[in-house]
Amino acid sequence: MVENVRGELIRVLSAVEEKANELKMDGFEPDVVLFGREAYNFLSSLVKSELGGEELPTELSGLKIVILDELRGYAVVIDSKALGFALGAARRIRIVG
Repeated sequence: MVENVRGELIRVLSAVEEKANELKMDGFEPDVVLFGREAYNFLSSLVKSELGGEELPTELSGLKIVILDELRGYAVVIDSKALGFALGAARRIRIVG
């Protein structure tokens, strides 16, 4: 069970970092990761299982976490300064589902 939790946490972290790096390679500066409620609850349970404590994650790989219920089981890494002005300023990730 512990190995599975750790593996899932590594999968989520790796996916977020991969999408952030893709944005950087395209000239963007990712600064926020939007999490759907289901995805955030999943991440929170992984963090609590792995690290213990009751503190909820507010940052992931240096990116501020913002919860957007409509995203459900997805997360979206964005450059908040370029979103809406430049195509490609966001990358979506399936976290759960």
